[in-house]
Amino acid sequence: MSVSAHATESELDALWRARPRSRFVRVSFALFGLLLVGSWFVGDFDFADSFSDTRARNLDRFLDEVRPYPLRAPGPDGTLEPLPWDWGVFGTWAQQRLTDGVSDRDTPGGLESALGTLAISVLAIVLAALASLVFCGFAARTLATPRPFAPHAGPAPWPRRLAWQVVRGATRIVLIVQRSMPEYILAFLLLAMLRTPAWPAVLALAIHNCGILGRLAAETIENADPRPAVALRALGASRTTIALTSIAPAILPRLLTYFFYRWETCVREATVLGILGLASLGWLIDEAQVSGFRYDEMVFFIGLGMVIVLAGDLLSAIARRIVRRAS
Repeated sequence: MSVSAHATESELDALWRARPRSRFVRVSFALFGLLLVGSWFVGDFDFADSFSDTRARNLDRFLDEVRPYPLRAPGPDGTLEPLPWDWGVFGTWAQQRLTDGVSDRDTPGGLESALGTLAISVLAIVLAALASLVFCGFAARTLATPRPFAPHAGPAPWPRRLAWQVVRGATRIVLIVQRSMPEYILAFLLLAMLRTPAWPAVLALAIHNCGILGRLAAETIENADPRPAVALRALGASRTTIALTSIAPAILPRLLTYFFYRWETCVREATVLGILGLASLGWLIDEAQVSGFRYDEMVFFIGLGMVIVLAGDLLSAIARRIVRRAS
């Protein structure tokens, strides 16, 4: 080993020995390990049972039942056995599911239900985003102050400081309440009041996601680079001007990421809320289960929801790329 390499290794060892040590971090990792071990015993998980012969047989049976029904035939013992795969048969079966929904039941087609799920999720996330843009400014500590981005202006009178603290605290409490309410329970309560299945689902998703987007947007405002806003404030710009011309362009890419991520969540939740009775993919999945656990149709409708989420992810990537190029 050369002298320079030995010196470099010694310097690295010295830096490693001199690294900052945090007792809080060590205790946190120890508590996390204890919590993990305790959860394993309290939850009574049986790891070996997951690989038992019964589980293996259940998995084989499930994989057979996921296969489309026309690609199965009765065997000697009366059970359905898989036939050779035929893309033509599968295409015909998939087209019937898109147009007729669940077999032997009066249900909307999978395409219609997918469009219904998409419409509910889009309307819900747009309402949530618009409402969160109103809340986030009043929840951000850097903007919801008597004299935002004016560090050398001196303290404001205490009544104004108290008033803005009340506004900021009340807004944060509203956002906490919104995101603490589960969408399914909220939709169930709204359904009892409104009696129409579509709007309760839309409003439940919008209220819950408004609380999440509002909090994330407020934190993004607080973490944004304050120098452009301080410069505008020094020139006499108002609070609204600073928010629209300095803060909004800086946080837009991050907000788009949050927006599309929560929209994907809305698609999944709109699918689940279909169990309440609205014409969405969730209703078809529930109907396939009621009809006798038709796993082939259930998995097909779940796949339609996955296609919507994948399309949303692609759209999100395109939108964020356009914003980055424009900024």
